[in-house]
Amino acid sequence: MTGTLYGLGVGPGDPELLTLKALRLLRACPVVAYPAPDTGQSFARSIASGYLSAEQTEYPIVVPMRIERFPAQDIYDVAARDLSRVLQDGQDVAVLCEGDPFFYGSFMYLYERLAGRFPCEIVPGVSSVMAGAAALGRPLAARNDVLTVIPGPLPDSEISDRLAAADAVAIIKIGRHFKRIRTLLEREGLTGSAGYLERISLAQERILPLAEAEGSAPYFSMILVYKGAENWITNLPVESSQIAANVSERAS
Repeated sequence: MTGTLYGLGVGPGDPELLTLKALRLLRACPVVAYPAPDTGQSFARSIASGYLSAEQTEYPIVVPMRIERFPAQDIYDVAARDLSRVLQDGQDVAVLCEGDPFFYGSFMYLYERLAGRFPCEIVPGVSSVMAGAAALGRPLAARNDVLTVIPGPLPDSEISDRLAAADAVAIIKIGRHFKRIRTLLEREGLTGSAGYLERISLAQERILPLAEAEGSAPYFSMILVYKGAENWITNLPVESSQIAANVSERAS
């Protein structure tokens, strides 16, 4: 019998946001694969590192991080070839994926190469969009609101068209496109209803109104906009450090 390929969503960064099922399978699989940059550590691995054991074999899928689009097809071809040998030997493989495997996740490229030949199971994870709404303290959408997810690299004209047709918007993959997107939202009159979020659920998390966001934005950042019918409060929640200070003060 062959092994099973598991695509495990490990969430946006907080290790406690792994599902119980993902954790169980992660600990049970003898081989763990994950995407990794050519410089620095793998973000997906860093999320799950506390749950890995020395007995497990690790397989980093190294994809160079470049501003321009990198033709990674050859890299996934090689990874699929190597992992297929492991699966043919009867060993299960867990592939870690930031957020959710099928929501802009890298795992889908292995899935399309291996799912037709080996048993495969997808374990959904907490996506950054859902985690972002929770951190912002404002619902994403309600009733008949249309939620649209917009990748930041899209041209201005396409972003504007999608903004006009949506009630709630999540703009992801901002990074080097931040200033351009912020200017576009200002032009559309949406700055006041937009929240800026970066490194959600991590210690370096930042949440603030888009109007107060300055400078550059990291890759792991997003903008959430609401323009639907609900009269939700747009004020951002008190920062966690301030909440802790208030709790300490009350306790004393």
